[in-house]
Amino acid sequence: MACAVDPSSNKNSLLMLPERVKKITRIPASWWAYAWSIGREDQRRAIHALKVGTALTLVSLLYILEPLFKGVGKNAMWAVMTVVVVLEFTAGATICKGLNRGFGTVIAASLAFIIELVAVRSGKVFRGFFVASSVFLIGFAATYLRFFPSIKKNYDYGVVIFLLTFNLITVSSFRQENILPLARDRLSTIAIGCAICLFMSLFVLPNWSGEDLHSRTAHKFEGLARSVEGCVNEYFRDQEKHDNILDKQTSRASIHTGYREVLDSKSSDESLAHYASWEPRHSMQCYSYPWQKYVKLGSVLRHFAYTVAALHGCLESEIQTPTSVRSLFRTPCTRVAREVTKVLQELADSIRNHHRCAPDVLCDHLHEALQDLNSAIRSQPRLFLGSKHGSANSRMLMELNSSKHATSRTALPSFKTDTASILERKNTKADQPSERSERSTLGRTLSKIAITSLEFSEALPFAAFASLLVEMVVRLELVIEEVKELERAANFKEFTRHDHLTIDITCKEEKRNNDGVRLGSHTVSPAAE
Repeated sequence: MACAVDPSSNKNSLLMLPERVKKITRIPASWWAYAWSIGREDQRRAIHALKVGTALTLVSLLYILEPLFKGVGKNAMWAVMTVVVVLEFTAGATICKGLNRGFGTVIAASLAFIIELVAVRSGKVFRGFFVASSVFLIGFAATYLRFFPSIKKNYDYGVVIFLLTFNLITVSSFRQENILPLARDRLSTIAIGCAICLFMSLFVLPNWSGEDLHSRTAHKFEGLARSVEGCVNEYFRDQEKHDNILDKQTSRASIHTGYREVLDSKSSDESLAHYASWEPRHSMQCYSYPWQKYVKLGSVLRHFAYTVAALHGCLESEIQTPTSVRSLFRTPCTRVAREVTKVLQELADSIRNHHRCAPDVLCDHLHEALQDLNSAIRSQPRLFLGSKHGSANSRMLMELNSSKHATSRTALPSFKTDTASILERKNTKADQPSERSERSTLGRTLSKIAITSLEFSEALPFAAFASLLVEMVVRLELVIEEVKELERAANFKEFTRHDHLTIDITCKEEKRNNDGVRLGSHTVSPAAE
């Protein structure tokens, strides 16, 4: 029996067909827009892609041009593999991989050649046993070396290349009479690939790992300054005003981005510091640049960022201090945040410009702001020591608890076997859902009253916020000590009055908070004058 086709369904499918075609045609445009945005974020990405394409084109000439192919042969593929594996985004990473691959290949080829000289003078049976034993011992030793922390950190890739090259040459030599041309061709092709990679990384728009680490460190200070400023502004924002929800979400997202970059920077800092140690010195002074100091400074900054993250958590708390109570402490908290932001901005400028920060970077203004905050808290003792409202709520809580216990008490039922007892039990089971809903409602009411009946309940969330501000100042002192240690180890330029005046001029156009107070302003200290 044939099924009838619904004409309405066919009509709907035909109407939806143009929409599907439009969606399919939009896919290439969306991919192109996404790829364009990736390149606009960091233009070095597109430049690195062009460098890789150019390097692969140059190395493929070993196959394309007949004279070069006759001189190198089929081993030209090793040069292509070297370019694909070795050429990295930064010069330090390329140097690290290139030298590891070069030295690993040379050592492996030399060791394989020595083993071949010993094994070729023996019989075929002993030669096979000797080659197999050598492969086992060298494989065991090389793999065990990779567990050494210093080897794993600096030469792990070189050990892997050594192991690969040694096994390829040693095992293939068992069936091939003369191993020297094989080792020579592979060494030459790998050397050509490494040379092309080093040339493209060091001389064609190089990207230095050290400069990247240095600029990221300064950027982290600026991100933390924006997060602290945004947290305080958002916390004291007038909740009664009908602000745009999209603007509010954008503001809180920028706060999260500022400190999140610091919290997620541990692995990138360590890898950049490691690759920067392989790069040539950036100055003519004969000293080793302290890249590990940047890693240590990043660790201290992460501890500072934990406090900023906790400060951001106060904005998302379910229990909030009323706006009327917050307004009492708006000025001292804003002043503390302004001074912390100013110090972070000054530290970022000093690191970026390679000069030492001011001796009085943690000036008396910050301590005065803390004293003002302490005085403001002391001036409102009733908020922090309880009130009559709290005692009234406590009495209400006790009454509700006593009534709850009274209703929950039930007498033990007598032993009944008649029909009336059975019907009574059925009715009791039917009434259980309503009793459970009443108990849950009563529990929610009790919990809410229990929270509001706490002494200093209105100021309790603000107390957490204020304590985090004080903790931030304490951790800021540790950050300043670490920055000064980095400046001494890296031999930054001495602080001059001109540097301090430059900071003041460049920071005139700073954002203002809701009260019109400038949060990023810098003033010339008395010591600079």
